[in-house]
Amino acid sequence: MSIQELHRIFMEYPTVSTDTRKITDRCLFFALKGDNFDGNKYAKEAITKGARYAIVDNSDYHVPGETILVEDVLKTLQELGNYHRNYCPAKIIALTGSNGKTTTKELINAVLSKGYKTVATKGNLNNPIGVPLTLLSITPETELAIIEMGANHILEIQFLCSLAEPDFGYITNFGKAHIEGFGSAEGVIIGKSELYQFLMGHMGTIFFNGDDPIQREKLKDYSKKSGFSQVNTELYRIINLGANPFVELEVNGTKIKSNLIGSYNFTNCSVAVLIGHYFKIPLSEIKNAIEGYQPQNNRSQIIHKNENQIILDAYNANPTSMKAALENFDVMEAHHKIVFIGDMFELGETAAKEHQFIADLAASSKFEKVYLIGENFYKTESDLQKFRTFDELAKHLKNNPPKQASILIKGSRGMALERILDII
Repeated sequence: MSIQELHRIFMEYPTVSTDTRKITDRCLFFALKGDNFDGNKYAKEAITKGARYAIVDNSDYHVPGETILVEDVLKTLQELGNYHRNYCPAKIIALTGSNGKTTTKELINAVLSKGYKTVATKGNLNNPIGVPLTLLSITPETELAIIEMGANHILEIQFLCSLAEPDFGYITNFGKAHIEGFGSAEGVIIGKSELYQFLMGHMGTIFFNGDDPIQREKLKDYSKKSGFSQVNTELYRIINLGANPFVELEVNGTKIKSNLIGSYNFTNCSVAVLIGHYFKIPLSEIKNAIEGYQPQNNRSQIIHKNENQIILDAYNANPTSMKAALENFDVMEAHHKIVFIGDMFELGETAAKEHQFIADLAASSKFEKVYLIGENFYKTESDLQKFRTFDELAKHLKNNPPKQASILIKGSRGMALERILDII
């Protein structure tokens, strides 16, 4: 079956599922394969639960009238996503970077939805499966789609760009994330910059942080760009009024107070302002959108529990975001500061050095207590309290719960440090 024919079927049944636990009536089930599962085996279950067709790539599971047999289910999903992207008139804004992608995406969507019909990546569906799924959520009525792109190795962003074919793009930053896959910090810059290369090759518009020297250098010879800056009067001026604890900024005399903690969220808010300005959203509406945005899903959330104020930033971590979080918490006006930091993953050969750096930074800061959690932090040379496993930490906290403290919780997703909330 050709992609054109499959797309006609999709337009008749425009809901896609890749999980039999989330089947909806008359959806299309794509039987993806992974290291430990084969979606072909669940095709019959999907049909029984209400799917109209199951797309399979193993003839043993092909049932005429119920399944559509293709050569490769994942490749078909990707090709269908790209075909649909070009079928719909929506303009695509692509977003990548080492830190802050999801928060920035949500802020941009909040701002642009004030004046346009928008679609944005849900959660972190930002990989070779998630991007085509997001593209397939675009409708003919959608005007702007914000597509988040994640990557952990060279050429991944290039591939995702080939699927989404963005008209606009923004890179949040170049940090020490996924070093194991990219090979080095320079590898991260090369990999993320693949978004720049695509847009430059297709005369797309690039949004950028004019105060980031890497971005300035990369874009110095490119004309179709729009940037923000605190100091460069030739760019859109956005002033950082500080973050204690919430980020405040000023644009053309208008003050905007977000619900985001940490000075590192200033740039996330700023690009949302810039893009809103570019697409002619009134500043008053931009202000309302940013001030109305509430962080969630373990990202920069502020939670009050048992007389403790908790900054929960446990969705993910790398050396760059960890350093920023610690430095911001250090200067915050708060009493009885307690820090829980968990291992950072995918650092490859740099893991020992980077964990030692963070441990030293935490030890030199003005915190009342610091808890290091995980195998990597346990191996550091530090006088801070260390716990090899979460269970060891849990036993300690049950006997020594923090009281009336300001608490920062930060760690990689695999550490699941939000479990601390159940203990304290």
